[in-house]
Amino acid sequence: MQSYTIGQAARLLGVSADTARRWADAGRVATHRDESGRRVIDGKSLAAFSVEIAQSEDEDASYTSARNSFPGIVTDVKLGDVAAQVTIQAGPHRLVSLLTREAVEELGLEVGMQATARVKSTSVHIDRT
Repeated sequence: MQSYTIGQAARLLGVSADTARRWADAGRVATHRDESGRRVIDGKSLAAFSVEIAQSEDEDASYTSARNSFPGIVTDVKLGDVAAQVTIQAGPHRLVSLLTREAVEELGLEVGMQATARVKSTSVHIDRT
């Protein structure tokens, strides 16, 4: 079974290595030492923990049918006469959305503010890494 270092687990969970380490220290996710002496998390435990985190209650969560949410920071806003392009950096993910200029103005989207990109698609491709 594949195991993940604390740093790898942090990247997969979208948190800092310090946060992942604190969770491991608190016993929220089980770790063991590999042959090199590094603390690692086995793949099944990490998968179960990631589901647990995703299902935990968030008091500030909005209600939506879109399950793929990417909270991040707006890094670019390009306004046209009718359309606009907004770029959000959500951890390692860069998301670009095309929407109306009116929607951008109503939301007050500006570079540097927090925003959440929600993705709903009929086709999702998964590559094994």
